[in-house]
Formats: sequence, structure tokens, C-alpha cells
Amino acid sequence: MASELAEAIRVFEEAKGIPHDLVIKTIEGFMLAAYKKKYGTTEGVEVKFNEDESEVILQVKKKIVDDVIDEGTEIDIEDALKYDDNCEIGDELIIDIDPKTFDRMEVQSAKQHAKQKIREIKDDTLYTEYIDKVGEMIVGYYQREHNGNIFVDLGKTEGILPKRYQSPRETYKANDRIKALIYEVEKNESNVNIILSRTHTDFVKKLFELEVPEIADKTIEIFKIVREPGYRVKMAVFTHRDDIDPVGACVGLKGARIQSVVREMEGEKIDVLKYDTDPKVYIKNALSPAEVLEVYILDQAKRQALAVVNESQLSLAIGKQGLNVRLANRLVDWNIDVKTEEQFQEMDIYADVKKKLDNLFTGDETQAEEPDEEITKISELPGIPEKIVNLLTANDIVDIETFLSLSEKKLLEIEGFTKEDFQLVNSIIEDNVEIVDDMEPEESDSEAEDDEFEDEYEYECPECGKPITADMTCCPNCGVELSFEDEDEEDAEEDSEEK
Repeated sequence: MASELAEAIRVFEEAKGIPHDLVIKTIEGFMLAAYKKKYGTTEGVEVKFNEDESEVILQVKKKIVDDVIDEGTEIDIEDALKYDDNCEIGDELIIDIDPKTFDRMEVQSAKQHAKQKIREIKDDTLYTEYIDKVGEMIVGYYQREHNGNIFVDLGKTEGILPKRYQSPRETYKANDRIKALIYEVEKNESNVNIILSRTHTDFVKKLFELEVPEIADKTIEIFKIVREPGYRVKMAVFTHRDDIDPVGACVGLKGARIQSVVREMEGEKIDVLKYDTDPKVYIKNALSPAEVLEVYILDQAKRQALAVVNESQLSLAIGKQGLNVRLANRLVDWNIDVKTEEQFQEMDIYADVKKKLDNLFTGDETQAEEPDEEITKISELPGIPEKIVNLLTANDIVDIETFLSLSEKKLLEIEGFTKEDFQLVNSIIEDNVEIVDDMEPEESDSEAEDDEFEDEYEYECPECGKPITADMTCCPNCGVELSFEDEDEEDAEEDSEEK
């Protein structure tokens, strides 16, 4: 019986993937439970296996007595002599217990204990295996459906694809192959639930990692993904390498890569666009496939922007039921209003923009608006990454003036501050800050001396025409006496004489 039980549990081990040492412990627990059910104790009881583990033996250490009180721990001298002719009262004897001596109730109790133990082992094993796989892709097969939830055969166990995590455009039938994301692993008292999802944005990310090697090896990075499951996906990508087009790499030759992802998502539309640190460019890209003429920042603090498009592009920019612009809003984290050129011209902002353009070309400063408040701190620069601000602030570089006063070499000594960061900050400063010297350049000493030297020889002798200076009393050339008077004094004297 014991060997048959061991063989049955080994088959279960292979079928369910339970570790061998846990199977052995389960068998031991089964035997001990049966013994305890019959005798009320497991004291001195030991379960042993033979070398090839084909048989299991239950051994009990009992004390030899003249009158047995506890059958679980004691044995009568007469019965003991059947095992060992030389034994005496007070000795301890190890004997083998035949499992056949257990009645049906004892065996049934042991089976219940074994089933409970096996269930616990299975749940612990499954939970340990799948909790580390949360966020990974898995492939299974449609098994059944209940209340809209699909149960997926994963091999060792089954996963649940809830209705809320199913794409509205997807339908399944028996034995259909299902690729899904392991979204969550729940463990309760009765079982372990492996929750799957095909609507999460990470599902899209994993599909692109499988199809685009540059994403898998981090050459191309995904900045953000937004999705309306079953309808449209927008994904912003970027790369630090100038020789790689991130959008082109994701689309693939003749669209081969992106089409593989689209097929897996049952035809859901996917817009892959380039991320840009300039919010205007990023917003323009986010509204693809529509072509945007211009983007205006209405309120930097409230992150409100206006996109102007041709009349023919308006419906494409907004999308069916506003889906395209809604996804663009979520992607760039700005509130985008889309207008045609005609609608834009009727807005107050159009008059302001036109006035600024007119002032720019006519140079009419009286019509120019008051300048915006001056930007002096790096953190106030539009589009400056928070990481760069924190790095510079940690090194006491808060003001733009301080940044500009430091050399590139000095700035690159800051840990974590790269050459790309240096170029980015300089570019943003050039685009948003007007650098003006507060003081006129002073004349150097040499220039002042030259001017003074020239002043000394600006006079000529009235007699011979040779150069003379104001401190001379006679011409060094002809000897005529000289007298210098201030023009203002001469004019004053002439006026007095006339009066």
C-alpha cells in the first residue's frame, strides 16, 4: 500500500511540478497522520524509504512492558519476544508497522491530511514561481469562459483573463492561443489566482520589445505609452544615438515590425512618434497622424496649449469622438485645444501674435508689449528636465548667470552631468533668455593714453604751421610767442566788449 501511494504521489509530482523533497514530506505526513488517528500519538514514529524510494516503511520505537497501557508507545513482552527472543521488560524495541493494519477511517483521515498538504505545497510553489514573473509575457490556451472571464491553460496551472482586461475587439474560441501579460498574482486560503491582461500599456511595451531588438537592448527607449484598448495606442520613443531613427526602427522595413504588433492586437491602431524636450515639438508630434501648422503655449504654469491645423486636418487631429486629441493630452500631459486657421484668427491670441510680428518687422517699440518677467533661475527655464535642475542645485548652481560663468570643463566635473545635458541647458538658455551686458565697455588705459596723446598735438603754430601743445609758451620751430585761451572764455570776453 505504501509503495503504491509513493508511486501515485510521484506521478502527481511530475504532473504538477511539485519539488521532490516536498513530495517526500507529504508521504511522511500521510503515514504519520494515519498512525496518529489510530494510536493518538506520533512519539517515537519514523517514516523511512528504501534506497530507490520504491517502498515506504513506518517504524515505531516502543517500550517493552508487562501490561500495556499506551499501545502507541508500549508493547507487551509476549509480543516483543516474537520480534526478538533476547528482549526483556524495560527494553526498547523498534518494530515495523504494516499500513494494512490501519482501518478505513484512519486511511481516509490520512488522505485528507495529504490532500491538504499537497494543496498548500502546490499553492506555495505556484505563488513563488509566478510572483517573480509579474510584468512578463506568457502564452496559454483558451480553456473555458465564465461570466465573461476567460480561463487560460498555462500548463502547470490556469490563469484568469478578466473581462475588464480584454480588448473589446477580441473574441476567442476553444484552444485559441492567447498571449497576455501577467498583471497580478493573488494568494488566498483556497488557491492562487494568476491575473492576466491584454489591455495594460505594458502589454504593448512587451510586444515591441519582442519585435524591436533596439528597444530590448535599451538603444531605443520608450518615454511613455497611452492607450484606449481596442482603438488606438500612442507611444513616444527616443534615443541618445544620432545615427538611429527611433520611429523608423519601431516601424521596421515596410512596416514589418509594427504590423506584427498590430496583428497581435487584432488591428488596433498604433501611432509611434518621437519624444522631444521642446513641448511645442512634442505636442505637434503627439497629434499625429494629423499635420499641425503651429503650436502656441497659452499658459506654461497650467500647461495649456493651442494647436493650429488646416481645415482638412481638423477631424484627423481631434479623432473620432475626440480620441486622438484625448490620447495626445495624456501623452504630453498638456491640455491641448485644436483650432483651424480661421478659428485661430478670430481669437484674441491671434491679434496678440500679429501685433508682435508687426512690431518685430517694423521696429515700432512704442507698440511693443511690456516684456515678460525676466528668467533668472535655471529651474524657471521652460522644458528643463528636473534631473538636471536637481544636479545643478546640489552643486550650488541655481542662477543662469552662475551657470554661464562656469566653463564646460568645470560643469562636466559634476557627477551625473553629461555633455548632452550641458548642450541641452545652453540651447534652452539661448532660446528663452536674452543675454545683455549691463555696463558699457570701459576704455583701457592704453586707449585713454592714446586719446590724451592725440589731444596734445591737435594744435598748430599760427606762424609756421608746425604742431604745438597747450603747455608751450613759444613755438619750438619759429620762436613766436604762444598764448592759449579757452574758447568759452574768449566768447564771453567778446560778448562783454560788444555790450
